[in-house]
Amino acid sequence: MRRILVTGSGGQLGLTLQEQAHDFTEASFDFRTSKELDITRRAQVTQVFQQGEYDFCINCAAYTNVEEAEKHPNKAFAVNAEGVKNLAEACKIKGTTLIHLSTDYVFDGEKKGGYTSDDTTNPINVYGKSKLAGEKFIQQILPNHFIIRASWLYSKKYGHNFYRTIVKKAKLGEELHITDAQKGCPTNTEALAIFILKEIVMGNKPFGIYHFTDGEPMTWFEFAKQILEENGLIDKVKLVLDSNYRTFAKRPKNSVLS
Repeated sequence: MRRILVTGSGGQLGLTLQEQAHDFTEASFDFRTSKELDITRRAQVTQVFQQGEYDFCINCAAYTNVEEAEKHPNKAFAVNAEGVKNLAEACKIKGTTLIHLSTDYVFDGEKKGGYTSDDTTNPINVYGKSKLAGEKFIQQILPNHFIIRASWLYSKKYGHNFYRTIVKKAKLGEELHITDAQKGCPTNTEALAIFILKEIVMGNKPFGIYHFTDGEPMTWFEFAKQILEENGLIDKVKLVLDSNYRTFAKRPKNSVLS
């Protein structure tokens, strides 16, 4: 029986993992929300690891608000870097394998094609920098780790994400202004959760960095159109291409993962 700790289990990926966990009866799961386990509190992390003999820790805990990270960098680095460091150190002491979720935003978006796991990182916003700092702590501290970079993560059922926001606004009849200035690969949490549990926890992949996505490269505008079509809402709302849309935080123009 493999014992697995899942941090940040109240988020969209954590909730999806809880749903998928029922199919993996040969594993025992300990799901902890960010309130139940604050990874920024080292003593709390140490205590949880001392109580549980975990084979794996899947870290879904993260500060993911890209705009707010730009305004409050200390908060982003506390969770995405220092918190991850706490987990890596606890995993090393207990011999636990860490499966850490990272992001396409560790890249600057200047590459023409898709980014491979060997490409040079160069984040252009605080969120990306904080996530890369977390990756580096893991690589420095813990040999037995998996870093999984996913892009444009969304769940159709859980959390606050682009997919659910588009559906909600369309059903309310709101006019949608969506940019085409960025390109990425939308990734469904269900596919990512199955990959983590089936291919990594129950599989025998070598340690290291992996890129995962189950979507085709597209812009936010193209993704919005796909969402509306999928939900039969394309004729019920006005979708406007807004090429001048600006955000406070810089975004990579191309964050397609290969």
